[in-house]
Amino acid sequence: MRAPLPVDWAVSHAALPHVRPLSGGRVRLYLSGRDDLGRSHIGFADFDPDDAASGIQLSSAPILDPGPRGAFDDSGVTAACLVQHDGKCFLYYTGWSLGKTVPFYLYVGCAVSEDGGERFERVSAGPILERNEIDPFLTASPWVLVDEGRWRMWYVSGEGWELVGGQPRHSYHVRYAESDDGISWTREGVVCIDFSGPNEHAISRPCVVRDDDVYRMWFSARGGRYRIGYAESADGITWDRKDDEVGVGSSGDWDAEMQAYPAVFDHGGRRYLVYNGNGYGRTGVGWAAEIASAYIRS
Repeated sequence: MRAPLPVDWAVSHAALPHVRPLSGGRVRLYLSGRDDLGRSHIGFADFDPDDAASGIQLSSAPILDPGPRGAFDDSGVTAACLVQHDGKCFLYYTGWSLGKTVPFYLYVGCAVSEDGGERFERVSAGPILERNEIDPFLTASPWVLVDEGRWRMWYVSGEGWELVGGQPRHSYHVRYAESDDGISWTREGVVCIDFSGPNEHAISRPCVVRDDDVYRMWFSARGGRYRIGYAESADGITWDRKDDEVGVGSSGDWDAEMQAYPAVFDHGGRRYLVYNGNGYGRTGVGWAAEIASAYIRS
């Protein structure tokens, strides 16, 4: 799916894709598009991943807009994941606000739908993961599972900022939290995915799936540019990175410079991976279908 999209709320980018299977063989792809002021909104596109030529139906309006002036998300909202539980849809997202000594601040937010995902309302005017002594710099990109009665979250936490070439550069990795209700979270600073070496400074957008006794995580790892990483775990807390097993590399000019923000979903007996290419979603969304341990692109 190429960006820009033919809607006013997404004049550029189609970033941070996440997929929810629908009936009739179609899926709903949640994504973040930027308006003419550069602010991200969250909307969706419905399509059949096995027959993309059959047509893509875009939402005419966003399901979540930036918050009011001065709010934690007044400069943009970007999708992270959607959880269906007890007849409700929980949309977890990253709220953006602009900074002065650093370019931006990020916070985890949540909005809930009670009509099947057509309309969402924020659970709070503030973030559900505020900065604190555990996460003093930023929180972002939560991935949430309801796992044996526990709400479990893997999220991005900032380690700090440093000047590189005279410009502030962030450093962040993936941490873990738990909750009883999906809104109030307990954080203890547990790091799940850390840097593989001094050349990495950003681990972003975790996506976690549990297959029986194995937890699998896809994520973005950045040194000079983003690439997709992969890890496995027996308990969802201690992880073994296996980046060589991702099975996805560049497929053309659109993702030659970057592959980022992966998310996987199961549909029709197959596992698919969606991700962004160059420019943090500027060139659109790609998807691939898993056969054995490799992926083929559509």
